[in-house]
Amino acid sequence: MSMAAAVETQLPGDRISKRNFEKLARFIYDYSGIKMPPTKLTMLEGRLRRRLRATNHSTFDDYCDFLFNHDGLAQETVYLIDVVTTNKTDFFREAKHFDYLQSVALPAIVNSGVRTIRAWSSACSTGAEPYTMAMVLAEFTEGRNDVSYSVLATDLSTDVLQTARRGIYPEDLIAPVPRDLQRKYVLKAKQPDRREVRITPKLRSRIGFARMNLMDDKYPIGDPMNVIFCRNVLIYFDKQTQAGVLSRLCDCLAKGGYMFIGHSESITGFDLPLKQVSNTVFQRI
Repeated sequence: MSMAAAVETQLPGDRISKRNFEKLARFIYDYSGIKMPPTKLTMLEGRLRRRLRATNHSTFDDYCDFLFNHDGLAQETVYLIDVVTTNKTDFFREAKHFDYLQSVALPAIVNSGVRTIRAWSSACSTGAEPYTMAMVLAEFTEGRNDVSYSVLATDLSTDVLQTARRGIYPEDLIAPVPRDLQRKYVLKAKQPDRREVRITPKLRSRIGFARMNLMDDKYPIGDPMNVIFCRNVLIYFDKQTQAGVLSRLCDCLAKGGYMFIGHSESITGFDLPLKQVSNTVFQRI
């Protein structure tokens, strides 16, 4: 079939109209801070098709009418945000951060008198980051009766949080985890053909998972954190949104605590109570 014929036979509503795309993009931005430029139109269509099926709407026009004219957002927002968020993650991703955490940040935190290290993975995705943080913290505190730790893991997507809580992953995903840490913190499936692994119950018990929107005015995380990871999420925000998120994260970071951002991200130009101590690592002053 020629391209022209394909266009002619395309059913009305098979594409998101410009007007509806602008409405969706504005809502997604206002709610999550995620930019949705026109170049993302095809991606958004592909990801929303399963929501059309789930809500029994045959066209994008019907779906958007349901969202914006019939109070559909009240029940659909969580699912809509789930399908538009991008969730790439790996164990020990950007490994130099974890080297710095283990060799410099954690010793400095303990030397300052902290005895319960509080760490936060603020965009935890499917859990590889907080479990990696927990492994490093578990190794650091092993054999030390005077120091303990906890990890908070939050994300906007309920789908990825469900995966993270289970702690079950394809076997090849844990390849970056050093073998000695695999033996201590990773369980292999009893049936080898399943090629799955699960994080040990002991390590899972040290992590609390919760849904949180970084666009909220305040982050209800309790006492200040000693370590905050906010990596590879700022790139989805414009400068104004980045400034607000970083400011609120700083409010949650204890004096002398450490913030880690993604290697492709920067805080240049922002007025924040942070000093740079390593590549994309900052300390609260």
